Amino acid sequence: MNHVEHYHDWLRDAHAMEKQAESMLESMASRIDNYPDVRARIEQHITETKQQITVLEEILDRNDISRSMLKDSMSKMMAFGQSVGGMVTSDEIVKGSISGYVFEQFEIACYTSLLAAAKKAGDMASVPAIESILAEEQRMADWLIQHIPDTTEQFLLRSDADGVEAKK
Repeated sequence: MNHVEHYHDWLRDAHAMEKQAESMLESMASRIDNYPDVRARIEQHITETKQQITVLEEILDRNDISRSMLKDSMSKMMAFGQSVGGMVTSDEIVKGSISGYVFEQFEIACYTSLLAAAKKAGDMASVPAIESILAEEQRMADWLIQHIPDTTEQFLLRSDADGVEAKK
């Protein structure tokens, strides 16, 4: 593979990654009952993620790159597995916040690499869009890491109270 082919493959990966993120975030948001600030930020990021998918599809189309149905399907299956796994834990909100932060860091690394690949492949038209997506992922990661302590404290307070659901 040459560097343009790698770039095109990584664009497909980014599209599949965002499809996975969309599924995970929607599943998580639908189950959050007692942490309105976390739910609101996740819902905001769902909107951002959907827009990111649209932007990536525009980049794929502009470069005449087919989407990978296999990668998209596998990503959605992984998201489903992660969602089911979260439902059975007693501390879903805390583990969800931590795994959300880890996933954001993964996305940041992917978009950092994709940005360098876009430049090397000469796709300068896509650079601003990739930079914008990268900035959104960085803002989400920053928000999560800043709120994990408060979410954890709220969870611990709720779990100590009789008759109060804490997990979600």
